Amino acid sequence: MPEPPVLELEGVEARYGTVAAVRGIGLSVAEGEIVGLIGPNGAGKSTTLHTIMGLVPLHAGEIRLRGRTLRRRSPEAIARSGVALVPEGRRIFGDFSVEENLRLGLAARRSRNGRDPLEPAYDLFPVLKEFRRRQAGALSGGQQQQLAIGRALVADPQVLLLDEPSLGLAPLAVDSVFEALGGIRERGVAILLVEQRALHTVALADRTHVLVGGELRLTLTPADAHDTDKIVAAYLA
Repeated sequence: MPEPPVLELEGVEARYGTVAAVRGIGLSVAEGEIVGLIGPNGAGKSTTLHTIMGLVPLHAGEIRLRGRTLRRRSPEAIARSGVALVPEGRRIFGDFSVEENLRLGLAARRSRNGRDPLEPAYDLFPVLKEFRRRQAGALSGGQQQQLAIGRALVADPQVLLLDEPSLGLAPLAVDSVFEALGGIRERGVAILLVEQRALHTVALADRTHVLVGGELRLTLTPADAHDTDKIVAAYLA
């Protein structure tokens, strides 16, 4: 019998009051996969991530982690079970050092092996080790995004949720972040990536879902990365 996906959404609906922000969302992410979620502003991309994390109540449907429901679990319990969110805007603590920010991720850490728990972040982003005593607020935007991703990694997640990791970054920093996501995938982590950079996302992800008006309208593969007409048409659907 095949292993269930690491993360699975089935018929997910989330509401803000009486307004359905997302409805009928169904997708899955397997171990070592990157699945993209793109779409226009207000389509429900961030809401989908927040619903997975328990920050927005699940109105209908199911969210499962390795076949076990996350329904009615608190955000803290979901984090401890192995789901980590890198929020939009990074939300690091600028007055804390790089190392202090990374250690905040240890509260949700699943494993307790003998290795330095910060090493996964330092291995992927050597600059964080070099600047570990520096105040996080003194880092460049790209380095702060690396810190936000590194903080999530030290929790040893099964699933990594990323909300607009390229937001506000220079092109070289964007390339660095996307390259890092490929390295995280190679470690077996399941990644659900919300992004505005559609072409980057379609090229990187194993598959990319287009979310419009709270509903999934189309699924793209890396072969579609250069078909800008198809992607634009999906956005305007």
